[in-house]
Amino acid sequence: MKLLLAASLLLASLASAAQFTVEKTASGGAIVKVDGQVFAEYIVDQANKPYLAPVFGPTGKQMTRNYPMKTIEGEQHDHPHHRGICFGSEGINGVESWAERASFGTSPKSEERTIHLGSEKHREFKTLEAKPDSAILVSIIDYLDHDGKKYLEEERTMIFSVGEGTRSIEMKQILTATEGPVNFEDKKDAGLSIRVPTEMAVEMGKNQKGSGHIINSEGHTDADAWAKRAKWCDYYGIVGGEHVGVAMLNHPSSFRFPTPWHVRTYGLFTANPFGTKSLDKNAPDGAYELKKGEYTFLRHLFFFHMGDEKEGKVAEAYEAFAKK
Repeated sequence: MKLLLAASLLLASLASAAQFTVEKTASGGAIVKVDGQVFAEYIVDQANKPYLAPVFGPTGKQMTRNYPMKTIEGEQHDHPHHRGICFGSEGINGVESWAERASFGTSPKSEERTIHLGSEKHREFKTLEAKPDSAILVSIIDYLDHDGKKYLEEERTMIFSVGEGTRSIEMKQILTATEGPVNFEDKKDAGLSIRVPTEMAVEMGKNQKGSGHIINSEGHTDADAWAKRAKWCDYYGIVGGEHVGVAMLNHPSSFRFPTPWHVRTYGLFTANPFGTKSLDKNAPDGAYELKKGEYTFLRHLFFFHMGDEKEGKVAEAYEAFAKK
């Protein structure tokens, strides 16, 4: 009888488990689906860097801004380089991958920045796999300067999973100096980012308040959370009539843990361990060099949840993540 009960419980568990699929797209990217619905798309051919967009949370609401991939009335249309979930830096070996050509105006100063504009080029998938409880993408990315010369290589592992009322994307990044020495500059605009939906921002525009709030593990909120070091940071608000949020969790093994957060009330949300003095004038300069063959390791979790950080149990999620 006990064996029959155990078997029935196992079957019920398997029947209710999320079903993941991964489909390679014609453009060379990939789409991750759960139970037949899109979780996220990895786009590799639309900008000077690969990115995830759109990304959908546990209630089915889109958790990334549409712009610049789509122009939707009522959305913020600033910073066209804030594409979904992406990674970049204003200065590695003098090359910029944070911004893109559309970011710059016509002023001489802006035009001067385009000289240093490079790209992060997805070369291939090392892994493209749907498992019973997750989906895994491992992307190999070549960092190229303005002339197309490679100066850095990244192995980016993205693990997609779901929980009870939650979804998560774990990002593990290995940045290796494969070609020669690599200098990481101390820059404010650098790191792993998500641009949240406009209505979830703390401020949607000039004198226009949004529904959102920011809080980090140290208790700093909204604008006060900017540049502060913390184990995690959470951005939550109303999207499509539902109270939802996304937290970024910084793993203890990640470079310069706990990271400073370049998180803005207008919706930019970035973990930036590269900017120290550029984020805090009293901090030492954070520029550093990798010798050929050396690497930097980054590890974060995007944790999509319902409600605020308390309802979403962000602190508990962090404790579980930190033990991995």
